[in-house]
Amino acid sequence: MIRHCVFVKFRTDVTADQRTEIYAGLNALVGQIDGLLSADFGPNISPEGQNKGFNDGFIMDLADEAARDRYLIDPAHKAAGAKLVAALEGGRDGLMVFDLKAAD
Repeated sequence: MIRHCVFVKFRTDVTADQRTEIYAGLNALVGQIDGLLSADFGPNISPEGQNKGFNDGFIMDLADEAARDRYLIDPAHKAAGAKLVAALEGGRDGLMVFDLKAAD
């Protein structure tokens, strides 16, 4: 399984409702893109203070690397991702992605 971890810095003018709408669009991809198993979204709740301004994020679980690769090029993902990037501080600069291979 691939755990696709995405950390974001939303612009200060992006409301909670707008964030919810963006996450709903990404969550709608579960079941639509083959191998995209689940998604969890939300604000950082760590008390450590090491988030470097990335205050929100999400994790998507994909069946394997092939599923991740299909997800990345899927037009529905690209459309939902474009809405996310448009709401971020500095566009793509407000985004950090980290994929890791998780135990099945």
